Amino acid sequence: MRPVFDPARIAAVVFDMDGLLLDSERIAYDIGRQVSLDLGIPWTHEVAMQLIGRNSREHEALLKGAFGADYPLERHQAEFGRRYEARIASGRFPLKPGVLELFARLEAAGLPSAVATSTRRSRALPKLEAAGLLVHVTHVVAGDEVARGKPAPDIYLAAAAGLGIAPAVCLALEDSNAGVRAAHAAGMTVVMVPDLLDPAEDIRAADIPVLASLHEVAAHFTDN
Repeated sequence: MRPVFDPARIAAVVFDMDGLLLDSERIAYDIGRQVSLDLGIPWTHEVAMQLIGRNSREHEALLKGAFGADYPLERHQAEFGRRYEARIASGRFPLKPGVLELFARLEAAGLPSAVATSTRRSRALPKLEAAGLLVHVTHVVAGDEVARGKPAPDIYLAAAAGLGIAPAVCLALEDSNAGVRAAHAAGMTVVMVPDLLDPAEDIRAADIPVLASLHEVAAHFTDN
């Protein structure tokens, strides 16, 4: 495989969580759709796709922009939260392919890692813990801990600061277009590993590398 980045220039790796480490975007999609159907609340696939990679504040703007100012956001969020929290409590969020291999390669190379997720902290930590990933991560920044969500660079800048490492020598791994834009704006090397979304035109135009799985990312790092 032709390298898409130089691992010798990487001092840390910053991961998105949902859709990148955890196969959880489909779960959230299905729960959100079913809640809308059960409550008789408007829903479309196109709008649901726009929510991926964004935090709850951006969700509000997108939903009300799509369906009107009277969209019953609080009702939907309350019921979605109840069902999603039950899923978190069950611990049933599968890992995406290559996650454990990549962490093993990074740890063998002595590279620290962080998670920069749009998910709120109260949900992110239990999900990482249940999946057995929290022990592998040096630092976590959640969507409710930054002023602006993805695609603004705030969360990636905060992750780099938490690691004490310059963004320019961090590798960011993302599955969403909003997340790729955020990491790119933060000045990081970015690789997209798509989940539910294909790379947008601006992502392709920026020559952001796209790999099929974290197995391919792991292949760039050798065990020593």
